Amino acid sequence: MNHVDGAGDGYVVGVDFGTLSGRALVVRVRDGAELGTAVHEYGDGVISAALPGGQPLPPDWALQNPQDYRDVLRHAVPAALAAAGVDPAQVIGIGIDFTSCTVLPTLADGTPLCEVPELRERPHSWVKLWKHHAAQADADRINALAHERGEPWIGRYGGKISAEWQFAKGLQILREDPEVYHRAERFIEATDWIVWELCGTETRNICTAGYKGIRQDGRYPCIDFLTALDPAFGDFVAKLDGPLLPLGARAGALTARAAGWTGLPEGIAVAAGNVDAHVTAAAAQAVQPGRLVAIMGTSTCHVVNGTRPASVAGMCGVVDGGISPGSWGYEAGQSGVGDIFGWFVAQAAPAGVASHERLTELAAAQPVGAHGLIALDWWNGNRSLLVNHDLSGMIVGLTLATRPEDVYRALLESTAYGTRMIIEAFAAAGVAVDDLVIAGGLTSNDLLMQIYADVTNRPLNIIASAQGPALGSAIHAAVAAGAYPTIEEASQAMGRVHEAVHRPDPERARAYDALYAEYRRLHDHFGRGGNDVMLRLRAIRNAALDTTAGRTETLWEMVG
Repeated sequence: MNHVDGAGDGYVVGVDFGTLSGRALVVRVRDGAELGTAVHEYGDGVISAALPGGQPLPPDWALQNPQDYRDVLRHAVPAALAAAGVDPAQVIGIGIDFTSCTVLPTLADGTPLCEVPELRERPHSWVKLWKHHAAQADADRINALAHERGEPWIGRYGGKISAEWQFAKGLQILREDPEVYHRAERFIEATDWIVWELCGTETRNICTAGYKGIRQDGRYPCIDFLTALDPAFGDFVAKLDGPLLPLGARAGALTARAAGWTGLPEGIAVAAGNVDAHVTAAAAQAVQPGRLVAIMGTSTCHVVNGTRPASVAGMCGVVDGGISPGSWGYEAGQSGVGDIFGWFVAQAAPAGVASHERLTELAAAQPVGAHGLIALDWWNGNRSLLVNHDLSGMIVGLTLATRPEDVYRALLESTAYGTRMIIEAFAAAGVAVDDLVIAGGLTSNDLLMQIYADVTNRPLNIIASAQGPALGSAIHAAVAAGAYPTIEEASQAMGRVHEAVHRPDPERARAYDALYAEYRRLHDHFGRGGNDVMLRLRAIRNAALDTTAGRTETLWEMVG
């Protein structure tokens, strides 16, 4: 362990900005001990039906209020320090991670456009959360043109870029509200924006630039490509571009203003921003090639380092240094996991069993295949391998004898099948997946973890921290502060993992092989053009909702 003199007695703070809340964690530098944590819920949460002022939103929108992020710094960081009983003067750095791709348009000084009074009621001026999926048509245009022109970067993203990412969301703004697009002098990932708020210096991190901003081999898509999409889109890269930092780098020093918010000392190191999934690899001691980390929460992100670049069908991307310097980082994901289970409990489970605990207890008593069901895990679209957020969920095999616990278990299993699809796609492309580490809030469900072990036929290691992203951000903060020379060394000293907690059962694994084969048939039929009924139904739904939204807006304007 090669930390600087005295740094082992210091502390760092990691702040994880999630979908509904932000969490601060105080960590000891010398051994990664977690000493205090606090959570602050976002005041506006996910804005999906109407803006705070009442302006209705179309289908598939998901926005956030940037003030909620500042409030996490004001409330969660001081509370975590108090819980830890740590003297703030001993804190040497702070690191940040975010759900991604979560982006916002700003002025040149970082002011969010939604905080410009005359733009506040314009939906496109607000933060677009990762699960804003209303730009699918724009992603389709980008993908079609990239293949038509033979753009070299498209293969690095498995042949498709996502509607969740920066270019699709930016093109949607230009198409639907050109004034907001032109007022935006910067279009910036939320993790880079909050780092800007902390240290007063505008930066970009190599992780989000590569995975969400189509930056490959030192450059973004060329201006000819952008203007072919739309003549006015040629300046988009200028809005995205900025000083680019490797992961673990020091973005700047904490300003007096941010010190006042957080209670931390002015001048301490602020680490380059990061993505919640990718930063977790350090906490899970998984920065070496071949150890895949699945961060399981509302959605799941799969990240693994490799030794070389490869084109993997349906991947979210491969980026040089995207997880840690010196390796090629691969990302895949499922856009709905915990959200699917939550939907069933909240919307479909009958009274008496409408809890995860009760449904898990009942589902655990079943042998594999006893419910006779197969589900497709596309309740929030498909991120990998199909990269299509207009797809939707499905359950096959329902009968009058089907019980709530049957459906619940089928939904759990569907997400495990989706993860196996991803692992097999990596293997087919020559990217080794030797080992699995599971992180995130869903690790506490033993039934779910055992299903994943059986379906993938691999032992599951479990991260030893309940706050994987926040711990990972703290590890990066320690590197940015100079306490460790590399992320790898900091990870070994501060990260923790429980090895082989869940092992596959050979009999159950064989039973799941047969069910997985049925899942694959349904996956390919409904996801690869055999029957586009899901896309047609989505179009019919959107047309009906657009008509209703138009009437609602007219009435709202009349009342106003």
